[in-house]
Amino acid sequence: MLGGLGKLAAEGLAHRTEKATEGAIHAVEEVVKEVVGHAKETGEKAIAEAIKKAQESGDKKMKEITETVTNTVTNAITHAAESLDKLGQ
Repeated sequence: MLGGLGKLAAEGLAHRTEKATEGAIHAVEEVVKEVVGHAKETGEKAIAEAIKKAQESGDKKMKEITETVTNTVTNAITHAAESLDKLGQ
């Protein structure tokens, strides 16, 4: 009789241990999901910020280049007009 009770007790303990283990695994899975989610979000923000800075830098360079080209062309046209004016005199 005690052998049967011992077996039942062992099975009950095994069942409770299995359930506790499943609960712990589930809790760990949730923590891992949360950590991965935060890491993903942080990475996405970092990438977006890097792209934004690169774009701003590119925009600034394009503005500088446009201004330089505009000034160069304006100066060339002005110089050409002055030269033509001198030729006409």
